[in-house]
Amino acid sequence: MSSPATETELSEKVAGAKGPLRVVGGGTRPVGRPVAGELVSVKGLAGIDLYEPGALTLVAKAGTPLAEVEGALAAEGQRLPFEPMDHRALLGTSGDPTIGGVVAANVSGPRRIQSGACRDSLIGVRFVDGSGAVVKNGGRVMKNVTGYDLVKLMAGSWGTLGILTEVAFKVLPAPEAAATLAIGGLGDRQAVEAMAVGLGSPFEVTGAAHLPDEGRTLLRIEGFAASVAYRAGRLAELLAPFGTVEVEDGADQVGQQWARIRDVAAFVGRPGDVWRISVKPTDAPDLAARTGGDVLFDWGGGLIWALVPEGTDLRARLGAFAGHATLVRASAETRARIAPFHPEPPPVAAVAAALKAKFDPRGILNPGLMTA
Repeated sequence: MSSPATETELSEKVAGAKGPLRVVGGGTRPVGRPVAGELVSVKGLAGIDLYEPGALTLVAKAGTPLAEVEGALAAEGQRLPFEPMDHRALLGTSGDPTIGGVVAANVSGPRRIQSGACRDSLIGVRFVDGSGAVVKNGGRVMKNVTGYDLVKLMAGSWGTLGILTEVAFKVLPAPEAAATLAIGGLGDRQAVEAMAVGLGSPFEVTGAAHLPDEGRTLLRIEGFAASVAYRAGRLAELLAPFGTVEVEDGADQVGQQWARIRDVAAFVGRPGDVWRISVKPTDAPDLAARTGGDVLFDWGGGLIWALVPEGTDLRARLGAFAGHATLVRASAETRARIAPFHPEPPPVAAVAAALKAKFDPRGILNPGLMTA
Protein backbone atom coordinates (compact mmCIF):
# COMPACT_ATOMS: atom_id res chain seq x y z
CA MET A 1 0.00 0.00 0.00
CA SER A 2 1.14 3.51 -0.81
CA SER A 3 0.24 6.37 1.56
CA PRO A 4 1.80 9.62 0.31
CA ALA A 5 2.56 12.21 3.00
CA THR A 6 2.16 15.26 0.77
CA GLU A 7 0.09 16.37 -2.17
CA THR A 8 3.25 16.54 -4.27
CA GLU A 9 4.10 12.92 -3.46
CA LEU A 10 0.58 11.88 -4.40
CA SER A 11 0.75 13.81 -7.66
CA GLU A 12 4.03 12.11 -8.57
CA LYS A 13 2.59 8.72 -7.60
CA VAL A 14 -0.39 9.14 -9.90
CA ALA A 15 1.63 10.61 -12.75
CA GLY A 16 4.04 7.67 -12.63
CA ALA A 17 1.42 4.95 -12.20
CA LYS A 18 1.80 2.06 -14.65
CA GLY A 19 -1.61 0.54 -13.94
CA PRO A 20 -4.89 0.90 -12.01
CA LEU A 21 -4.98 2.47 -8.56
CA ARG A 22 -7.42 1.46 -5.84
CA VAL A 23 -8.00 4.68 -3.93
CA VAL A 24 -9.22 4.65 -0.32
CA GLY A 25 -9.49 6.99 2.65
CA GLY A 26 -9.89 5.12 5.91
CA GLY A 27 -11.06 1.97 4.11
CA THR A 28 -14.28 1.85 6.13
CA ARG A 29 -16.75 1.93 3.18
CA PRO A 30 -16.14 -0.96 0.73
CA VAL A 31 -19.06 0.00 -1.52
CA GLY A 32 -19.16 -0.51 -5.28
CA ARG A 33 -17.66 -3.04 -7.65
CA PRO A 34 -14.48 -4.67 -6.36
CA VAL A 35 -11.45 -2.79 -7.74
CA ALA A 36 -8.20 -4.46 -8.75
CA GLY A 37 -5.13 -2.27 -8.58
CA GLU A 38 -2.37 -0.90 -6.38
CA LEU A 39 -3.79 0.39 -3.10
CA VAL A 40 -3.31 4.13 -2.53
CA SER A 41 -4.48 5.64 0.76
CA VAL A 42 -4.83 9.34 1.57
CA LYS A 43 -4.45 8.72 5.31
CA GLY A 44 -0.98 10.30 5.16
CA LEU A 45 -2.56 13.61 4.15
CA ALA A 46 -3.96 14.56 7.53
CA GLY A 47 -4.50 17.67 9.60
CA ILE A 48 -6.83 20.66 9.92
CA ASP A 49 -5.36 23.45 7.81
CA LEU A 50 -7.73 26.24 8.79
CA TYR A 51 -10.57 26.58 11.25
CA GLU A 52 -12.25 29.94 11.77
CA PRO A 53 -15.21 29.45 14.14
CA GLY A 54 -16.34 33.03 13.69
CA ALA A 55 -16.51 32.57 9.91
CA LEU A 56 -18.09 29.10 10.26
CA THR A 57 -15.37 27.73 7.97
CA LEU A 58 -13.14 24.66 8.24
CA VAL A 59 -10.48 23.40 5.84
CA ALA A 60 -8.84 19.99 6.34
CA LYS A 61 -6.61 17.59 4.46
CA ALA A 62 -8.54 14.68 3.01
CA GLY A 63 -6.97 12.02 5.22
CA THR A 64 -7.92 13.74 8.46
CA PRO A 65 -9.99 11.40 10.64
CA LEU A 66 -13.63 12.45 10.79
CA ALA A 67 -13.46 12.15 14.58
CA GLU A 68 -10.70 14.78 14.69
CA VAL A 69 -12.79 17.18 12.62
CA GLU A 70 -15.91 16.62 14.71
CA GLY A 71 -13.89 16.98 17.92
CA ALA A 72 -12.46 20.33 16.84
CA LEU A 73 -15.92 21.58 15.92
CA ALA A 74 -17.51 20.32 19.15
CA ALA A 75 -14.90 22.20 21.20
CA GLU A 76 -16.25 25.41 19.67
CA GLY A 77 -19.91 24.42 19.91
CA GLN A 78 -20.19 23.70 16.19
CA ARG A 79 -20.85 20.73 13.90
CA LEU A 80 -20.96 19.48 10.33
CA PRO A 81 -24.53 20.24 9.21
CA PHE A 82 -25.13 17.01 7.30
CA GLU A 83 -24.64 14.50 10.16
CA PRO A 84 -22.36 11.99 8.35
CA MET A 85 -23.16 8.31 8.79
CA ASP A 86 -20.59 5.93 10.31
CA HIS A 87 -20.70 2.78 8.15
CA ARG A 88 -18.30 0.65 10.23
CA ALA A 89 -20.79 -1.32 12.33
CA LEU A 90 -23.16 -1.95 9.41
CA LEU A 91 -20.39 -3.03 7.04
CA GLY A 92 -18.29 -4.82 9.65
CA THR A 93 -15.21 -2.71 8.97
CA SER A 94 -12.64 -1.10 11.25
CA GLY A 95 -10.30 1.85 11.04
CA ASP A 96 -11.03 5.57 11.05
CA PRO A 97 -13.35 7.24 8.54
CA THR A 98 -11.67 10.23 6.90
CA ILE A 99 -13.19 13.57 5.99
CA GLY A 100 -12.12 12.99 2.37
CA GLY A 101 -13.93 9.67 2.34
CA VAL A 102 -17.06 11.39 3.62
CA VAL A 103 -16.90 13.78 0.67
CA ALA A 104 -16.03 11.10 -1.89
CA ALA A 105 -19.11 9.13 -0.86
CA ASN A 106 -21.29 12.23 -0.23
CA VAL A 107 -22.20 10.73 3.14
CA SER A 108 -25.21 12.30 4.82
CA GLY A 109 -27.47 11.42 7.74
CA PRO A 110 -31.00 12.14 9.00
CA ARG A 111 -30.45 15.91 9.07
CA ARG A 112 -30.22 15.98 5.28
CA ILE A 113 -33.93 16.80 5.11
CA GLN A 114 -33.15 20.17 6.68
CA SER A 115 -29.48 20.94 6.03
CA GLY A 116 -28.88 19.18 2.74
CA ALA A 117 -26.26 16.59 1.79
CA CYS A 118 -22.51 16.71 2.32
CA ARG A 119 -22.07 18.41 -1.07
CA ASP A 120 -24.33 21.26 0.06
CA SER A 121 -21.92 22.19 2.88
CA LEU A 122 -18.80 21.72 0.76
CA ILE A 123 -17.29 25.01 -0.45
CA GLY A 124 -13.89 24.00 -1.81
CA VAL A 125 -11.77 21.04 -2.91
CA ARG A 126 -8.25 20.23 -4.01
CA PHE A 127 -7.52 16.95 -5.76
CA VAL A 128 -5.08 15.12 -7.98
CA ASP A 129 -6.61 14.03 -11.27
CA GLY A 130 -5.79 10.91 -13.25
CA SER A 131 -2.88 12.56 -15.02
CA GLY A 132 -1.24 13.64 -11.77
CA ALA A 133 -2.24 17.31 -12.08
CA VAL A 134 -3.34 19.19 -8.98
CA VAL A 135 -6.75 20.80 -9.47
CA LYS A 136 -8.28 23.43 -7.17
CA ASN A 137 -11.86 24.65 -7.14
CA GLY A 138 -13.97 26.68 -4.72
CA GLY A 139 -13.09 28.47 -1.49
CA ARG A 140 -9.54 29.54 -0.58
CA VAL A 141 -8.05 28.81 -3.98
CA MET A 142 -6.08 30.70 -6.59
CA LYS A 143 -7.09 28.68 -9.61
CA ASN A 144 -10.55 27.69 -10.79
CA VAL A 145 -11.39 25.25 -13.55
CA THR A 146 -14.06 27.09 -15.48
CA GLY A 147 -17.04 25.23 -16.87
CA TYR A 148 -17.27 22.68 -14.04
CA ASP A 149 -18.63 22.93 -10.51
CA LEU A 150 -15.95 20.59 -9.25
CA VAL A 151 -16.92 21.10 -5.63
CA LYS A 152 -20.30 19.45 -6.27
CA LEU A 153 -18.87 17.04 -8.84
CA MET A 154 -16.30 15.51 -6.51
CA ALA A 155 -18.87 14.80 -3.79
CA GLY A 156 -20.15 11.31 -4.51
CA SER A 157 -17.58 10.50 -7.22
CA TRP A 158 -15.98 7.77 -5.05
CA GLY A 159 -12.42 8.56 -6.15
CA THR A 160 -13.13 7.86 -9.82
CA LEU A 161 -12.45 11.40 -11.08
CA GLY A 162 -9.63 12.44 -8.77
CA ILE A 163 -8.01 11.81 -5.41
CA LEU A 164 -9.08 14.43 -2.90
CA THR A 165 -6.27 16.12 -0.96
CA GLU A 166 -8.12 18.96 0.79
CA VAL A 167 -11.75 19.85 1.50
CA ALA A 168 -13.38 23.02 2.82
CA PHE A 169 -16.76 23.31 4.56
CA LYS A 170 -19.23 25.76 5.90
CA VAL A 171 -20.17 24.56 9.41
CA LEU A 172 -23.02 25.43 11.78
CA PRO A 173 -23.51 25.96 15.52
CA ALA A 174 -24.50 22.85 17.46
CA PRO A 175 -27.99 23.01 19.01
CA GLU A 176 -28.44 23.74 22.70
CA ALA A 177 -31.26 21.19 23.08
CA ALA A 178 -33.10 18.48 21.20
CA ALA A 179 -36.30 16.46 21.51
CA THR A 180 -37.84 13.48 19.75
CA LEU A 181 -41.57 13.09 19.22
CA ALA A 182 -42.54 9.42 19.06
CA ILE A 183 -45.78 7.87 17.81
CA GLY A 184 -46.37 4.13 18.20
CA GLY A 185 -48.31 1.63 16.13
CA LEU A 186 -48.48 3.37 12.76
CA GLY A 187 -48.44 1.40 9.51
CA ASP A 188 -45.99 2.47 6.84
CA ARG A 189 -48.48 4.63 4.95
CA GLN A 190 -49.76 6.35 8.09
CA ALA A 191 -46.19 6.94 9.23
CA VAL A 192 -45.23 8.63 5.96
CA GLU A 193 -48.34 10.82 6.25
CA ALA A 194 -47.44 11.78 9.83
CA MET A 195 -43.85 12.58 8.87
CA ALA A 196 -45.10 14.71 5.97
CA VAL A 197 -47.30 16.68 8.37
CA GLY A 198 -44.31 17.29 10.63
CA LEU A 199 -41.97 18.23 7.81
CA GLY A 200 -44.57 20.53 6.31
CA SER A 201 -45.13 22.34 9.60
CA PRO A 202 -43.34 25.55 10.64
CA PHE A 203 -41.67 23.77 13.57
CA GLU A 204 -38.33 23.00 11.86
CA VAL A 205 -38.15 19.21 12.05
CA THR A 206 -34.54 18.00 11.59
CA GLY A 207 -35.19 14.27 11.51
CA ALA A 208 -38.12 12.08 10.45
CA ALA A 209 -37.83 8.30 10.60
CA HIS A 210 -40.11 5.27 10.80
CA LEU A 211 -38.93 2.01 12.35
CA PRO A 212 -41.44 -0.74 11.50
CA ASP A 213 -39.64 -3.38 13.57
CA GLU A 214 -40.00 -1.21 16.66
CA GLY A 215 -43.45 0.10 15.69
CA ARG A 216 -42.30 3.69 16.21
CA THR A 217 -42.35 6.83 14.09
CA LEU A 218 -39.93 9.53 15.22
CA LEU A 219 -39.54 13.25 14.51
CA ARG A 220 -36.69 15.39 15.87
CA ILE A 221 -36.61 19.06 16.83
CA GLU A 222 -33.39 20.94 17.71
CA GLY A 223 -32.43 24.44 18.80
CA PHE A 224 -32.53 26.64 21.89
CA ALA A 225 -34.11 24.92 24.89
CA ALA A 226 -37.14 27.18 25.20
CA SER A 227 -37.78 27.04 21.46
CA VAL A 228 -37.50 23.23 21.40
CA ALA A 229 -39.97 22.89 24.26
CA TYR A 230 -42.47 25.21 22.58
CA ARG A 231 -42.16 23.67 19.11
CA ALA A 232 -42.32 20.12 20.46
CA GLY A 233 -45.55 20.92 22.27
CA ARG A 234 -47.13 22.51 19.23
CA LEU A 235 -46.02 19.70 16.94
CA ALA A 236 -47.40 17.11 19.37
CA GLU A 237 -50.78 18.83 19.09
CA LEU A 238 -50.54 18.77 15.30
CA LEU A 239 -49.70 15.05 15.25
CA ALA A 240 -52.35 14.04 17.81
CA PRO A 241 -54.78 12.69 15.15
CA PHE A 242 -52.23 9.98 14.34
CA GLY A 243 -52.11 8.64 17.88
CA THR A 244 -50.53 9.24 21.27
CA VAL A 245 -47.43 11.41 20.94
CA GLU A 246 -44.63 11.03 23.48
CA VAL A 247 -41.96 13.72 23.76
CA GLU A 248 -38.51 12.44 24.65
CA ASP A 249 -35.82 14.97 25.51
CA GLY A 250 -32.30 15.04 26.89
CA ALA A 251 -29.45 15.76 24.49
CA ASP A 252 -27.58 12.51 25.16
CA GLN A 253 -30.65 10.29 24.81
CA VAL A 254 -31.84 12.01 21.64
CA GLY A 255 -28.30 12.02 20.21
CA GLN A 256 -27.85 8.28 20.76
CA GLN A 257 -31.28 7.53 19.36
CA TRP A 258 -30.61 9.38 16.10
CA ALA A 259 -27.08 8.01 15.82
CA ARG A 260 -28.65 4.54 15.72
CA ILE A 261 -30.99 5.66 12.94
CA ARG A 262 -28.13 7.38 11.09
CA ASP A 263 -25.94 4.26 11.24
CA VAL A 264 -28.78 1.76 10.49
CA ALA A 265 -28.10 -0.02 13.77
CA ALA A 266 -31.21 -2.20 13.30
CA PHE A 267 -29.40 -4.19 10.58
CA VAL A 268 -25.99 -4.46 12.26
CA GLY A 269 -24.86 -8.05 12.76
CA ARG A 270 -27.84 -9.52 10.92
CA PRO A 271 -27.26 -11.73 7.89
CA GLY A 272 -28.27 -10.48 4.47
CA ASP A 273 -27.52 -7.73 1.99
CA VAL A 274 -28.36 -4.10 2.70
CA TRP A 275 -29.74 -1.77 0.05
CA ARG A 276 -30.32 1.98 0.18
CA ILE A 277 -33.30 3.21 -1.87
CA SER A 278 -33.97 6.86 -2.67
CA VAL A 279 -37.58 7.46 -3.64
CA LYS A 280 -40.46 9.92 -3.41
CA PRO A 281 -41.86 9.62 0.13
CA THR A 282 -45.36 9.02 -1.19
CA ASP A 283 -44.07 5.98 -3.12
CA ALA A 284 -42.13 4.58 -0.16
CA PRO A 285 -44.80 2.36 1.47
CA ASP A 286 -45.59 0.45 -1.74
CA LEU A 287 -41.93 0.15 -2.66
CA ALA A 288 -40.98 -1.04 0.82
CA ALA A 289 -43.58 -3.79 0.60
CA ARG A 290 -42.08 -4.95 -2.70
CA THR A 291 -38.61 -5.43 -1.19
CA GLY A 292 -39.76 -8.58 0.60
CA GLY A 293 -37.34 -7.81 3.43
CA ASP A 294 -37.07 -5.79 6.61
CA VAL A 295 -37.04 -2.03 6.10
CA LEU A 296 -36.65 1.24 7.89
CA PHE A 297 -37.47 4.72 6.64
CA ASP A 298 -35.46 7.93 6.98
CA TRP A 299 -35.81 11.41 5.43
CA GLY A 300 -39.57 11.32 5.91
CA GLY A 301 -39.79 8.26 3.67
CA GLY A 302 -37.43 9.59 1.00
CA LEU A 303 -34.82 7.01 2.04
CA ILE A 304 -35.55 3.32 2.58
CA TRP A 305 -32.98 0.94 4.03
CA ALA A 306 -33.79 -2.68 3.15
CA LEU A 307 -32.32 -5.92 4.50
CA VAL A 308 -32.81 -8.81 2.05
CA PRO A 309 -31.39 -12.34 1.63
CA GLU A 310 -27.82 -12.52 0.37
CA GLY A 311 -27.44 -12.31 -3.39
CA THR A 312 -30.87 -10.73 -3.99
CA ASP A 313 -31.08 -8.55 -7.10
CA LEU A 314 -33.38 -6.03 -5.47
CA ARG A 315 -33.73 -3.86 -8.58
CA ALA A 316 -35.15 -6.81 -10.51
CA ARG A 317 -37.56 -7.48 -7.65
CA LEU A 318 -38.70 -3.86 -7.44
CA GLY A 319 -39.12 -3.28 -11.16
CA ALA A 320 -39.27 0.22 -12.58
CA PHE A 321 -39.72 3.07 -10.10
CA ALA A 322 -38.92 6.77 -9.81
CA GLY A 323 -35.72 6.74 -7.81
CA HIS A 324 -32.58 4.66 -7.43
CA ALA A 325 -31.34 1.70 -5.40
CA THR A 326 -27.75 1.26 -4.21
CA LEU A 327 -26.27 -1.98 -2.90
CA VAL A 328 -24.41 -0.90 0.24
CA ARG A 329 -23.53 -4.17 1.97
CA ALA A 330 -22.86 -7.44 0.17
CA SER A 331 -20.05 -9.89 -0.51
CA ALA A 332 -17.44 -9.09 -3.14
CA GLU A 333 -18.94 -11.84 -5.28
CA THR A 334 -22.39 -10.26 -5.15
CA ARG A 335 -20.99 -6.80 -5.84
CA ALA A 336 -19.20 -8.19 -8.88
CA ARG A 337 -22.41 -9.80 -10.17
CA ILE A 338 -24.94 -7.07 -9.33
CA ALA A 339 -24.15 -3.43 -10.09
CA PRO A 340 -24.02 -1.68 -6.69
CA PHE A 341 -24.83 1.72 -8.20
CA HIS A 342 -28.08 2.30 -10.04
CA PRO A 343 -27.68 2.37 -13.84
CA GLU A 344 -27.84 5.93 -15.17
CA PRO A 345 -30.13 7.08 -17.99
CA PRO A 346 -28.19 7.12 -21.30
CA PRO A 347 -27.83 10.95 -21.46
CA VAL A 348 -26.46 11.08 -17.91
CA ALA A 349 -24.19 8.09 -18.55
CA ALA A 350 -22.77 9.87 -21.60
CA VAL A 351 -21.96 12.96 -19.51
CA ALA A 352 -20.39 10.80 -16.80
CA ALA A 353 -18.22 9.03 -19.38
CA ALA A 354 -17.10 12.37 -20.81
CA LEU A 355 -16.15 13.62 -17.35
CA LYS A 356 -14.23 10.44 -16.63
CA ALA A 357 -12.32 10.83 -19.90
CA LYS A 358 -11.57 14.46 -19.02
CA PHE A 359 -10.29 13.97 -15.49
CA ASP A 360 -8.96 10.40 -15.70
CA PRO A 361 -7.92 9.93 -19.35
CA ARG A 362 -5.95 6.76 -18.59
CA GLY A 363 -8.82 5.22 -16.62
CA ILE A 364 -6.63 4.34 -13.64
CA LEU A 365 -8.60 5.78 -10.68
CA ASN A 366 -10.84 3.16 -9.05
CA PRO A 367 -11.64 1.69 -12.48
CA GLY A 368 -15.00 -0.06 -12.66
CA LEU A 369 -16.05 0.83 -9.11
CA MET A 370 -19.20 2.64 -10.27
CA THR A 371 -19.77 0.62 -13.44
CA ALA A 372 -23.38 -0.42 -14.01
